[in-house]
Amino acid sequence: MRITLRQLELFIEVAKIGHLTQVAKNFGLSQSAVSMSLKELESILGCKLFERVQKRLVLNEKGRAFFNEVEPLVFKLKDIESEFMSQENRGKLVIGCSTTIADYIMPNIVCEYMNQYPEVQIQLKIGNTAEISQMIEQGLADIGYIEGDAECNSCITTPIGKDELVVVTGDKSLAKKKEHFIDNLMDMKWILREEGSGTRSEFVKQLGQFGSDLNIYLELRHTEAIISVLKEVDQSISCVSKIAVKKYLDAGELYEMKIKGFEFSRDFSQIYYKNKYQSELFKKFSLYARSRFAQILGDKYA
Repeated sequence: MRITLRQLELFIEVAKIGHLTQVAKNFGLSQSAVSMSLKELESILGCKLFERVQKRLVLNEKGRAFFNEVEPLVFKLKDIESEFMSQENRGKLVIGCSTTIADYIMPNIVCEYMNQYPEVQIQLKIGNTAEISQMIEQGLADIGYIEGDAECNSCITTPIGKDELVVVTGDKSLAKKKEHFIDNLMDMKWILREEGSGTRSEFVKQLGQFGSDLNIYLELRHTEAIISVLKEVDQSISCVSKIAVKKYLDAGELYEMKIKGFEFSRDFSQIYYKNKYQSELFKKFSLYARSRFAQILGDKYA
């Protein structure tokens, strides 16, 4: 990306003030330096952003559209910079993670953060969604990352990304059909996560009236255990996070089954106790984790 933060800051200031001289004074620059920065920005974008009206620079229609897009981004970047410079990152944080997040997302985020800030210690506690919600409510973890709905009335819950759930099998004969009707699959050997799992609760909830009719052949606590069974047992089916099985689907060891009329998904959410004191470390890690979730899941960062 060739556009710099300084170019955006000068653009916003000129858009608000309209005079290069005053903007140059505010930034400790020469008027020609401010003018050159605006010209470079317009050159990169391939369009004019300002019109000169008497002695003022006024945004044109392109400039107004660009201003509306970049002003909140620049403010957010300044907030992040201020937050991270305000105090050293140090201390200990206890993070609760439900199983899918703990297995496939959070370890990398935690390692990155501790490598960047060596004086920070992070302890991970792993459980299903119900267990993590309980840890937060009881003060056993500072912040939690869960799949599905939090079972915690006294928690603040913030969605931080969307996770796709897929119905999969290791039985090649079942995968031959391009699409299945859910009522024809009720008697198959369903291998599901245990009660309290966010994956299971979201899947059953989205099945609606069919959820109570599933032939639950086996309940397992870990997705990798489910995958092992699917690869060995004929006519076995499960619904799991696509993140967890992507490499097996790519390798042809498992097969995705399309269910007519159904597309399964759930939110990944961040939770914490509503009356919790938010230390600088708590706020900084929370911001960092939300940003990394957005990058990993490909979601727009809000």
